[in-house]
Parts: sequence; structure tokens; C-alpha cells
Amino acid sequence: MTDTPDLRLGVVGLGMRSDLAELAHRPGAGSRIAAVCDPDPTRRAEAPARFGPEVATTSDPGALAAMDLDAVFVLSPDHTHEEVGVALLEAGVPIFLEKPMAITTDGCDRLLTAARKSGARLYVGHNMRHLPVITAMRELIVSGAVGEVKAIWCRHFVGNGGDFYFKDWHADRRNTTGLLLQKGAHDIDVIHWLADGYTRRVTGMGGLAVYGQIDDRRPPSGGLMIEWLDPEHNWPPLRQTGLNPVVDVEDLSMVHMQLDNGVYASYEQCHFTPDYWRNYTVIGTEGRLENFGDGADGSVIKVWNRRGDYRPEPDLTVPVQTPQGTHGGADPLLVAEFLEFVRHGGTTLTSPVAAREAVATGYAATMSLRDGSSPRDIDPVADDLAEYFATGQTESGQVPTALDPPCVLT
Repeated sequence: MTDTPDLRLGVVGLGMRSDLAELAHRPGAGSRIAAVCDPDPTRRAEAPARFGPEVATTSDPGALAAMDLDAVFVLSPDHTHEEVGVALLEAGVPIFLEKPMAITTDGCDRLLTAARKSGARLYVGHNMRHLPVITAMRELIVSGAVGEVKAIWCRHFVGNGGDFYFKDWHADRRNTTGLLLQKGAHDIDVIHWLADGYTRRVTGMGGLAVYGQIDDRRPPSGGLMIEWLDPEHNWPPLRQTGLNPVVDVEDLSMVHMQLDNGVYASYEQCHFTPDYWRNYTVIGTEGRLENFGDGADGSVIKVWNRRGDYRPEPDLTVPVQTPQGTHGGADPLLVAEFLEFVRHGGTTLTSPVAAREAVATGYAATMSLRDGSSPRDIDPVADDLAEYFATGQTESGQVPTALDPPCVLT
């Protein structure tokens, strides 16, 4: 128990990511979910069992702005983030905005501008910045383990792609722009963080290689992925049934990136592989590092610093901490950091500007791959806006504070 009054929190969207709200619901220990919003009456009816009988329910996101809440989790589908987020920020309500920040670069810029104009705190849920394998790679790079970074490659094997992204709203580009943005925003943000730079030119390539061949479609449904996830029987990929009525996003995509600091990077994403994990390769002036596994027991990072032929044994092996909690242990840390940010402000490990840059890269890459792989340039955030967020969402002349490492919510 604590003597500090509980933060009163709202939630927009009771879908798969509403487990974040459950992490934040700690009545008497600092925070509670006081109000929820979802258009589905079935999910609203389940709210009292999840968050207590006192929880308020509504189908109107705008109603939350009048409920005297300390902050709101926006966990609704991607295409709603911009409008819901802007409305809450303009009403002065701090928000946790699930990634991706929006489905267009312009949408992200609207959110950044609204946050600065109102002064309401904006936090974007890029949980992979708290993932043990990512933080360990970042620490190795900062320590100089591979010298100055010159190239980063990421291969993303999305083994459950058919179940996760092609049976509901994700499969319709009107809701996501595309999976190179929606799913890739995670990895693009990580690439930027490891490289300490932002992408300024992209060339994309990809297509709907497998799931476009499947004619078995489900009627429009408000169901959740957990209802149809079946790794054993939905394999190989062409055995999938019950796809979304609209499937027009790519299941195979890749992008080449040129960053503002001279680093070159690539990202490849495939939604019909048998395995599900990410592999990063970071090459610097003094070596190379690579992760093997990204969270499961036995995951390691290997570093090579000596010349030679193929050597499976590296010069340095760094075991990855066994994660505790959802999304490889990142979600509890993510929620804890957000709650500290709501209470005290300050700088955070996640960054709204970085979240915007991840979307801008994914958006430009998607436009490129749909236009014959034409190169696309990406404009940076205005200097004054970037400075505002870099200094803990304070205006020039104010001194930001760095938050203490958050306690893990379990």
C-alpha cells in the first residue's frame, strides 16, 4: 500500500493490448483503471470483472476527457490513434499511445504539435526499448564493443503472421498503411536507437506473396486474435482459413535505409516463416555483433572482433537476461515508466520523436515498394519541436529531470 493517491486512468480499446491496462491497475498501490472505452458492448460488459465494479464504461472516447482522469491508455486499432490521441491531448489529458504512433507521418506530426501546444504529456509505447536483448545490444554498442557503427541489418521472422495479422483489421491497409509500418515500427525504432540516428532516405520492396492466394475469408468480426491462433494446425501457411475480408497488405517486405549520421541499414520482414524471432546484425569499425534468440531461454549476443574465416564461436558471448512478464519482460517496465512519467515528468527511454521517425520510415518505405521501389526522402521533425521532446517535454530554458528506473509491475 502507499500513501500517494492512486492515479485515475482511462483506457481506449479493450483488445489484445489491454493487458497493459491490467498491469497498471493496482488499486491502493499507486494507480487504478477508472474508466474504459470500447465500441463493443461485450468487451465493455467484461470491464467490471477486470477492473472492479466502480469502473465507468463508455463507447465514446471523447467522454473520457470529461472524467477527471490523470492519464489515458490509447490501445485501440492503429488508424484511430491520431484522432483519439489529438482530441485527448487538446483536452489536456496525458496519454500512453500504443505503437505505431499513427499510420502516416502527417498523423504523427499532428500528435507532436498537439502535445506541445497543450502541454499534456505524450508517451508512445515502444516496449522493445525495454527488451533485455535490445538493451544489452545497446550497452555493448555504447561501450565500444564493435567500434563506430556503420551498418545494421535486421531480419524479422514472423512465424505467427497469418494468425496475428491477416484475420482481422491489420490486413486492411486503410487501418495500418501496411505491415512494414505496423509491425516494422518496432524494429525500425530499434535500428535508429542502436545506430543513434534517423533514416533520411529509403527504398522499399515487397508484395503479397502467400496470403493473397487464400480465398477462405471470414465475415467482418470484432473477435480477438487469441480466438483463432493455432500454430499447430494453421501450418503450412496456405492451410490458413478465415482470413479478413480485405487482405491488401504485404506479407513479405524489405527496406534499405540511409541514416542522417551515415549509417546504412536494412530491415526484412516475412509473415510465413516457421519460426518467430528477430535477428539483428550490427557492424562497426572494430567488429560485429549479432543476437541469437530475442528473449527465449538461452538467447545470447555474440561479438566478433578478430579477423578470420567462418567461426561459430565468437570473441565474446553475452547471455541475455531471462525475461519476466509479457513481451519478453518489456511490458511491465514500459507501464511502470509511463506511470512515473505521468506523476513526475522528465525524460524517458521511449521517445515521441523517435516514434514519429519510425512511422515516417515505415510509411515512406511502403509508398516506395508500392511505386516501383522509387527512393523516398524523409523530412526531419522541426528543430524546436524536437528540442521540446528531447528535454522531457519542457520549453526552452526549463531543466528536465531524468526518471529513476521504474519498479517492475508484475
